[in-house]
Amino acid sequence: MKNVLLFLIILFVITATALWVRHGGGESYPNLTDAPQLSSDALEEVLAYPEPIGNVAVSSSGRVFFTVHPESRPRGNKLLEYVNGASVPFPSLRQQQELFDTPLGIAIDRYDRLWVIDHGNHGMRTAHIVAIDLVTGDVIRNQSLEAAIAPAGSLLQDLQVSADGRTIVIADASFWLKRPALVVYDVETGDARRVLEGHRSVLAENYLIRSNDQNMEYLGGMVALRGGVDGITLGLEWLHYGALSGSGLYRVRLKDLRNKTLPTSQLATRIERYSDKPLSDGLSSDKLGGVYVTDVEHNAIFRVGTDRNLLTLIQSSKIRWPDALSFGPDGYLYVADSALPELILKSTEHIQANGPYRIFRFQPGYEGVPGQ
Repeated sequence: MKNVLLFLIILFVITATALWVRHGGGESYPNLTDAPQLSSDALEEVLAYPEPIGNVAVSSSGRVFFTVHPESRPRGNKLLEYVNGASVPFPSLRQQQELFDTPLGIAIDRYDRLWVIDHGNHGMRTAHIVAIDLVTGDVIRNQSLEAAIAPAGSLLQDLQVSADGRTIVIADASFWLKRPALVVYDVETGDARRVLEGHRSVLAENYLIRSNDQNMEYLGGMVALRGGVDGITLGLEWLHYGALSGSGLYRVRLKDLRNKTLPTSQLATRIERYSDKPLSDGLSSDKLGGVYVTDVEHNAIFRVGTDRNLLTLIQSSKIRWPDALSFGPDGYLYVADSALPELILKSTEHIQANGPYRIFRFQPGYEGVPGQ
C-alpha cells in the first residue's frame, strides 16, 4: 500500500511539473495605456444578457448579433440577435441545436451573410463553418473542417471576411495544443489551408495575464491562460493580427495569404511586425488604416494609426474583458465584454451570479467599416 501511495505521489508531482513547464508561470507585461482620448462616459450600453457574451457582429443596417461564450457551457441559445430591446435566437433554437456545438467567432460580409466559426470544443469534436443569409434566414453553408485544419487541442475562435467576400481568415489560438496558426478559407471552393503554424508572429509569449486584480491562472497555478494568435482584422490590402499573450501587432498582405503556390518559407518572409500592442483579444480597423486593439489587462481600447503609434482611445472598469470588436453604422464601434475571468473553469452558479454580461459601443471619431 505504501508503494502504491508513493507511486501516486510521484506521478502527481511529475504531472504537475509537466503542466507547469508547458502551461504555467509567466512574466508581467508593462502597462501601455496613457491618458484616454475619450471619457468613459462615451461608452454606451447596447444590451445586457444573463449569459457570458462571446463575439459581436453588426451589419451595415445596424442589426446586432452575438454568440454566447462556449467556455460558459451554454445549454440553450448560442447565437442571438438583439431586436427591439430583446435578445432572440438566430436562427431558431431547434436549428441551433442542429447547427452548433461551440460557436464563437462571427462576421458579416458585404452580401449580408453571417459567418460563424464553431471550434468543435477545442477540436475534440468536429469544427464547422456556417453561413446564414440575413435577408432570407436560410443556412447557405454548413461545412465540417477536417482534423488537419482543426486538430484536437486547437481553438478556431475568430474569423474575418475580406471586403470582396471571397476569403475568410480564421485564428487558431491553440491554448492546449500550443500550435497556433491562421486558417485561410476560400469561400467559392470551400477549401481551407493552415498557414504560419509555429511562426513567431502567431505564438504566445511568456506573459501572465492579470485582469481585474486576478492572475489568469488555474489548477493551483499549474496552468496559465496563454494564447496564440487571437484577434485579427482584414482590410482591403492587409491582415493585421496578434497573439493574445503577445507583444506585437503583425501584418501580412491578403494577396500573399491567397496565393496557394507561395511556399511557406516565402510567406514567412513577407510578415511585418507593425507595432507594439497590449495583451489583447479583439481587433478591428477603419477606412483610414487605423487598427483597434483591446487591452484585456487594463479595460481599454487602443488605436494604432498609420504612424504605428499606440493611442489609448477609451478606458473603463465597466468592460471587464474587452473581447470582440465590430464597427456598425454611424461611426459606432461595438465592444463585446465576455468578462472572461468570471467563466473559465467556473461553476454555473458563479457565472450566473456575476451576470449580466454586456455589449457596449462608442464613437472613436474615425470612419469605420460596418460589418467587418
